[in-house]
Amino acid sequence: MSSNISGSSSYGETADRSGTTTGRTPVQLGALVVGVVFVLVGALGFVPGITSNYSDLSFMGHDSTAKLLGLFQVSVLHNFVHLLYGVAGIVAARTATASKGYLIGGGIIYLVLWIYGLIIDPMSGANFVPLNTADNWLHLGLGLGMIALGLILAGHRRRSDTSASNR
Repeated sequence: MSSNISGSSSYGETADRSGTTTGRTPVQLGALVVGVVFVLVGALGFVPGITSNYSDLSFMGHDSTAKLLGLFQVSVLHNFVHLLYGVAGIVAARTATASKGYLIGGGIIYLVLWIYGLIIDPMSGANFVPLNTADNWLHLGLGLGMIALGLILAGHRRRSDTSASNR
């Protein structure tokens, strides 16, 4: 498997500064990291102590008073959504195109969720995930961050070390 001058091989792999093939493009690594973080967050939502008021964790709805890290309101459904979102990122990391779509599309979904969280009454049945103020602002950050990662990393190609490409 030979690398071309830009550091990308014919298999979409990139070379790091030492010339070692990493096997993934930057956007794929971004999607993989985001996916793994979502899986961890989803799993941690089921851990008493990391999730306060764990005994009050309900399947869904605003009446769940369980909070991940004592801050982010969660439910069983909310945790499952994080787990599924994470698995989607890990699967998307298989290709650069899917990774870019996951990051940008997922970012858009999070921006829509942010707006949704701002306009619904937190005590209504419409707050079925559930969402609180901390969740809403986290969703804004996630949305903007994921979109930025998708746009920046998809256009970024790692340069291989000059000495490695001249071997």
